[in-house]
Amino acid sequence: MAVSFIRVDDRMIHGQTCTRWALEYPCDGLIAVNNAAAGNSVLKAAYKSASGKKTFVWTLDEFKEKSQKVLESKDNYFLITKNPLDMEKILVGQGFKPGVKDVIIGPCNDRPGTTKLGNNQSITQEEAQALENIMNAGYNVEFALLKDEAIGNWKKFRGQFGFN
Repeated sequence: MAVSFIRVDDRMIHGQTCTRWALEYPCDGLIAVNNAAAGNSVLKAAYKSASGKKTFVWTLDEFKEKSQKVLESKDNYFLITKNPLDMEKILVGQGFKPGVKDVIIGPCNDRPGTTKLGNNQSITQEEAQALENIMNAGYNVEFALLKDEAIGNWKKFRGQFGFN
C-alpha cells in the first residue's frame, strides 16, 4: 500500500496531528496537495520542516502526474488536502484509487457561510457537496480532529445540507 491515510485538514501539515495519526496508521511520508501552498516556497519549507518525515507539497496537476508513482511506491504516505474540494478533485475528479476507503475530515475553520458540525469543524454547502460526492464514490467520510475525538460520520450530518 502506498497511501495509508487520507485527511482533509485546513492546516494541512503540523506536528501534533501528524504524530498522533502516525501512531494509528503507518507512515513514511506526507503528500500535501494544494495549489496555493505548492506555489509558495515559504509555506512549502514550513510544511516540510513540520513533519520530520519525507514531505511533498504538490499542486493538483502535479499530484495527477505523480499519482501512479505514489501507488507503486514501497513507502506509505498520508494524503492530505486543505479542503474537501481538493480531496474531491483527487478521489472523484481524477479517479485516484488509493486502496484506503476512509477519508478523515479534520479541522475546518469557522468561516462566513459555514455550518458548524463540531469544535473547529465547519463546512460550506459547496464543501458538503464535495463530501457527498466522495461518499457516493464509495468512501467512508469521518469527522475527527484526532482518532479519539471523532464526532461522527458524514451520514450523520448530510441532512443539514439537504441530502437524503
